Amino acid sequence: MDTIMLGFWASLLAGLGTGVGALPVLLPYQPSERTQGILLGLGGGIMLAASSFSLIVPGTEAAIELGASPAGAAGIMLVGVLLGGGFLWLAHNTFPHEHIFKGQEGPVAQNFKRIWLFVIAITLHNFPEGLAVGVGFGGGDQASAIALALGIGLQNMPEGLVVAIALRELKYSARYAFGVATLTGLVEPVGGLVGASIVSVAQPVLPWAMAFAAGAMLFVIVDDIIPDIDQKSFGQRGTLGVMVGFVVMMFLDIALG
Repeated sequence: MDTIMLGFWASLLAGLGTGVGALPVLLPYQPSERTQGILLGLGGGIMLAASSFSLIVPGTEAAIELGASPAGAAGIMLVGVLLGGGFLWLAHNTFPHEHIFKGQEGPVAQNFKRIWLFVIAITLHNFPEGLAVGVGFGGGDQASAIALALGIGLQNMPEGLVVAIALRELKYSARYAFGVATLTGLVEPVGGLVGASIVSVAQPVLPWAMAFAAGAMLFVIVDDIIPDIDQKSFGQRGTLGVMVGFVVMMFLDIALG
């Protein structure tokens, strides 16, 4: 199987983690907001470590292997991260969307049902994750890419649960909430296909693509996950979740890479 299809299938499996995480919404018991905060922190920690160990570090190494000096590689990472974050910032300010706890953002959207605002928000969130997985496989380092895909899949589980619970609070049925949460993860293989295709066709783009994906993920962490944890005063439990998620992803990347 070529790297493009590997990137697609890996990002698809990672995206389906949202559905796996949303399964408890079909049960009578629902996690408390405090538990949701810990789970959100866990996902944020995984993304933070993935952006560092699975994207920025190998992106720097790839830039040096392609002939860049250490200073040049650092410059590529700096610009790429800012471009990725800037792209997500532009998207967030262009498309109306609604965060789980922060509420609506973007242009005024009276004509949008809240369900579609949620879908747009999660799409903006999940695309860079799929892009990161695709770029990882397109770069040819399958061990590191597998660790990245596994980490993103784990991160998607608490996210899927929190999204499904939020939809239940909007009076949608459990099955509908589960279905929507699962479908939101299916944007990830689109990002995976784009990332793997670009990098496979033009290898010199690899360090730029890795930095771009890292910047996009960092924006999601800072703009979405951290404020959502703070919004409900999850406090140190959310912080603990971030720490645990970070070391879990760090372990996966080192052990599998």
